[in-house]
Amino acid sequence: MTKVNGKKRQIGLMGGTFNPIHTAHLMVADQVGQKLGFDEVHLIPSYLPPHVDEKKAIASQHRLKMVELATEDNPNLVIDQRELRRQGKSYTYDTMKELIAEDPEADYYFIIGGDEVAYLPKWYKIDELVQMVHFVGVSRPGYPQESNYPIIWVDVPQIQLSSSYIRQQVKQGCSIRYLVPEKVREYIAEEGLYLDEL
Repeated sequence: MTKVNGKKRQIGLMGGTFNPIHTAHLMVADQVGQKLGFDEVHLIPSYLPPHVDEKKAIASQHRLKMVELATEDNPNLVIDQRELRRQGKSYTYDTMKELIAEDPEADYYFIIGGDEVAYLPKWYKIDELVQMVHFVGVSRPGYPQESNYPIIWVDVPQIQLSSSYIRQQVKQGCSIRYLVPEKVREYIAEEGLYLDEL
């Protein structure tokens, strides 16, 4: 179903390793979706992020399960597993080609943090990518709201939280309550995730 009342569907996209997904991810996806009036926001867990500094991540089935647990009570957040199925390096360009082929009438908006905007020139096929998708920048303190690429800037509450901080807390035996949804916290404990150095 592409159109709602003759209007193009507006789809937000948020990619990430989600290792693990946390409250700031969810808050940004929900806030940006509401403020820009998206029909849905799709969370796209990456199989292997295409960063120069290789990020190690736990097995994709654990990361996917945590995203499922984190979003099950929000019908506006949809999980897109295409990069996990595709495996290999997760390039946004390849993902956008697939999405547009499946639903060419939808408008797509890729949500990135203000800190990531500076790296856009290094993204794979960025010049083609900006013709395929609108970029939405989430303001971050200390990062300028400027880019050579067109960015839709959105202000959302600032939460200084990272997946690496959560992994560190777990490894040190510290509480991560309220940093991740409760079901995600329980899953991490039950599966014994992040107890070893990643």
